[in-house]
Amino acid sequence: MKLIQWLKWLKVLLVKETLAILSDKRTRFILIVPLFVQCILFGYAATFNLRHVPFAIIDNSGGKYAVELVSQMSASHIFEKYKVLPNANQMAEVVGPRKALAVVNIQSNFDSLIQQGAPAEVQIIVDGTNSTTASMAAADLSEIIQNFNERSLGKKNPVTFDVRAWFNPNLETRWNIVTALIGTLSFIQVMILSSLSVAREKENGTFDQLLVTPYRPVEILIAKAIPPILIGVFQTFLVLLIAILWFNIPFRGSFALLYFGVAIFTAATVGIGLTISSIAHTMQQAMFYAFVLLVPMVILSGLVTPVDNMPWILQMSTYVDPLRFALNFVHRVYLEDAPLSLLWSDLIPMTVTAAITLPLAGYFFRKTL
Repeated sequence: MKLIQWLKWLKVLLVKETLAILSDKRTRFILIVPLFVQCILFGYAATFNLRHVPFAIIDNSGGKYAVELVSQMSASHIFEKYKVLPNANQMAEVVGPRKALAVVNIQSNFDSLIQQGAPAEVQIIVDGTNSTTASMAAADLSEIIQNFNERSLGKKNPVTFDVRAWFNPNLETRWNIVTALIGTLSFIQVMILSSLSVAREKENGTFDQLLVTPYRPVEILIAKAIPPILIGVFQTFLVLLIAILWFNIPFRGSFALLYFGVAIFTAATVGIGLTISSIAHTMQQAMFYAFVLLVPMVILSGLVTPVDNMPWILQMSTYVDPLRFALNFVHRVYLEDAPLSLLWSDLIPMTVTAAITLPLAGYFFRKTL
């Protein structure tokens, strides 16, 4: 009976919090219209830059020309040799988890063809989930090969290259940007909604009314957390529809797995937002605190600049940013069809963030009471 009564009370709180969010026309407008505008804007306008590219080598030749070509690639300020692979079967182990952005595959007859004066081809595999970076990496590798032709061989085009992009065959920048919005847009709006939740009660004078209700602080906090989580998941569904139906980006993964990760990420976001809301005394303060965190967290997520291109200290700070892991998770599920066994490195940091921020929000909430 106590459980049934508790569920009834929780239902009342949930209805109250949901109506508080959706009853305002301006709030409904902010939840829907900017979502579509930003999808179109980012889908057509945003680009990336290239500064650091880890690559792997498959040297089936082992000759002096192959060694020299690899040496010239490693000497570039952009490319850094990550690993030497024994065979092509292990390419997925470094490209899928993004340990290497590119794999240079040198065929066994590479040196012998050069010695015969015949064209020798080098195969380059790039990670197409980051399409702009992959295109620029392929262009820089072609320049290195051209310099190798001129400096080392003295011939015009004895070495050619064949580029193949995994997960994004045509290297469409839109594929990377729009799928990233699945996490980014819900992150921004859920953060703002949850940041205003408790602060709105304080500013409107209804916070004191919560004190005389039979609800415990943890129950009130749960009721304030669930609606933003559901809204975040719903917004993810909208962006997913835009990506599939409007931009024709093929979905290769599991919908259940995608929403499992999105739910964890949204819970972490709500935890951060409710912590801000419990600390802030007014809605203005809550908005200020939220935007102070939002801008650096979006920048550090890798949406604008790849994390590997950032200074070391900034790369370390990204480990406390759940959006970084959410974007990687979404890309790997959406474009790569990565299984759950390969996604724990993204799920665990988001889970840890939720496990820390939600109790922290509860602590500040009880302190306020």
